[in-house]
Amino acid sequence: MPPPDREPLALFDRDLIRARRRRFAAEAPRFLIDYALDGLAEKLQDIKREFPEIYIIGETAGVRPWMHGAGLTGRLVLGGTSDAAEQGYPVPDFIVDEELLPLAPRRAECLVSLLGLHLVNDLPGALVQIERALKADGLFIGVMLGAGSLQELREAFLEAESEISGGAAARVAPFADIRDLGSLLQRAGFALPVVDTETLTVRYDHMLGLIQDLRHMGWANPLSERPRAFLPRSVLMRAGEIYGKRFSDPDGRVRATFTLTWITGWSPHESQQKPAPRGSANVSLAEVLGSPLADPED
Repeated sequence: MPPPDREPLALFDRDLIRARRRRFAAEAPRFLIDYALDGLAEKLQDIKREFPEIYIIGETAGVRPWMHGAGLTGRLVLGGTSDAAEQGYPVPDFIVDEELLPLAPRRAECLVSLLGLHLVNDLPGALVQIERALKADGLFIGVMLGAGSLQELREAFLEAESEISGGAAARVAPFADIRDLGSLLQRAGFALPVVDTETLTVRYDHMLGLIQDLRHMGWANPLSERPRAFLPRSVLMRAGEIYGKRFSDPDGRVRATFTLTWITGWSPHESQQKPAPRGSANVSLAEVLGSPLADPED
């Protein structure tokens, strides 16, 4: 598919993200990937439909052994970058970037995006490309970080830097709101769109442990407009103090919030359920509720 007509705002530095993944591939934590894979298995099993092929893009490390453990029988087709092996991912079946999906139109019956879409610069365009890659009545499932993720880290950095430097730079990526994602699925042409979230709370001995995990995942301040100078040690230490004071448990460990947002949609097909036309109901709401809309004096 040709690239979008307009040039999207380069909010994220995707070259930096890939470079960090290459550097820290062996140390990247798996807790979010494993949690997302468990959720994906549940969703596919609930649908009760066999897919002969399942295309997966995003965080594909460990996906093949997971599939066998989940009892799924479809063939996995993994997408990845040309340097996927250097980043700790399996050798891909096809070369892909979440911002440019090279699949032929109406090729995939099921396509999954794992923890990748929250770092694309043109999310509407990515969703349009995914819908076009699906066969009629094909399924898309995506999981990404959503609004509310890392809110503790964001708050601690904003306050510490404002207090010490008199201003604050953006140091935590923005994440899409659930309402916006529902609208984007509809605009991209998906039928039966569903968006839901779940909150995963991870605990650390100190804020620095969270920052290290984010760096190893390639997610530590991936913004194109990030400050190029090193963060002053005084700001970092003050942020850790604020974090520990506000977001610690009685045992002294601190909490980090990850909001996993699941987005699901189907490529339109005539067999799918459709809402009844407006005004076509033949039973009134009053009858259903058993409380006729009548004057109480009657």
